[in-house]
Amino acid sequence: MSMDHPGGFAVAPACAFQRVVKVVANHQVAHETFQLTVDDPAMAASMLPGQFLMVRPPGGSDPLLGRPFALYEVERDDKGVPTGISVVYTVVGKGTSALSRCRQGDELSIWGPLGHPFGLPPIEGEVLFVAGGIGQTPFLALGRWWLGRSEYGGIQVQQPARSATLLYGIRSAEMAAGLSDFKAAGINVELATDDGSIGHHGYVTDLLRARLARNERPAKVVGCGPPAMLAALSKLVAEYDVPCDLSLENHMACGFGVCFSCVAPIRQSDGSTDLKRVCVEGPIFAAHDVVWS
Repeated sequence: MSMDHPGGFAVAPACAFQRVVKVVANHQVAHETFQLTVDDPAMAASMLPGQFLMVRPPGGSDPLLGRPFALYEVERDDKGVPTGISVVYTVVGKGTSALSRCRQGDELSIWGPLGHPFGLPPIEGEVLFVAGGIGQTPFLALGRWWLGRSEYGGIQVQQPARSATLLYGIRSAEMAAGLSDFKAAGINVELATDDGSIGHHGYVTDLLRARLARNERPAKVVGCGPPAMLAALSKLVAEYDVPCDLSLENHMACGFGVCFSCVAPIRQSDGSTDLKRVCVEGPIFAAHDVVWS
């Protein structure tokens, strides 16, 4: 199952498929933020942390295009058998607004799993997840996988990370989503808010800088969030020479590499820069390979 990949990841993605599925649940988990669960045992059994799926809300051709959502969690029955997929999203436009109105039993069109997954964790080290906005969504499944608490895509981590901590930056306390899920998964959580309503008053990268300044060096950092945050994170980890991967959130239209709407400038082994499709060659890239203007 190994293959070459820009970020050096060893697990090949499963073949994607498209189908119509039923909504199991769609409930609000924070301010304008919802968790959607769909009934799809086949995708649930094959999907790996870091991959995503495209979801098209009901209502004919408006909106015309699907929306990309990272795997939040694989839902399982009492015997641990995968039954469905959960994603978490914030209402920001027509597509997510339509999605927020879905109810149990409604039908959605989805396609996936898409993109490359995360690789295996550093052996017995501490991992830090740095998230901004809705960027925490890939890290619940990844944390559970890297800590050896759940298998994904039939793969169980044999040498799990020693610990995992989520550094989570949001505008205000009301935007914090899924804190109990992360804590139940054994993932420590530290918060930063723009308005100081909870946790550190300031940037989420401040939390990481403080740790690195105290010589608390993690085995790996993984980031997901707005471009400005990821650019600052890339600069910070380069300063301290800490391994770091990024999950990019570029806007997507098709999800499978045809439209080239999600390209990102990625540094090549010879030092040149090439535009890579985040949906196909990503969404995971090594931080030192992403070129920020």
